[in-house]
Amino acid sequence: MEERLRRKRNKILHTKTGSTTPMKVTLNKFDFSNSYIWFEFYNAPLEKDVSLICDTIRSWHIVGRLGGCNSMNMQLSQCPLDQRPTYDAIRGANVNPTSFYNIGDLEIQDNLARIWVDIGTSEPLFLDILINALTQISSE
Repeated sequence: MEERLRRKRNKILHTKTGSTTPMKVTLNKFDFSNSYIWFEFYNAPLEKDVSLICDTIRSWHIVGRLGGCNSMNMQLSQCPLDQRPTYDAIRGANVNPTSFYNIGDLEIQDNLARIWVDIGTSEPLFLDILINALTQISSE
């Protein structure tokens, strides 16, 4: 295993080539059940960038569809750091569920892109997760 890691080191570890300028995020009249999310790139994205962005959005949708973005059930993040974490399954099962309803295909033209979303529930954590992931991609 060490030999494989040594051979693949250059593919795994690489210097950042992204922008040092923070990503600008603007929210205008966002409707959780019917909205487009727009992206404006500095330049037309390369095929590998489009693939990475699509994979990120697909992962975001899957986590949301499985109920992973429910801010009403954040038990472990609320635990004190100096104690052993505990999880109450009954409490977790009794919170109102959140689920990502539907998502369209990413549409790209030149340096603009958009994707239609129906998040369904008014859960801002969904958007925070997407923005955090895209901010990291932008800086990479």
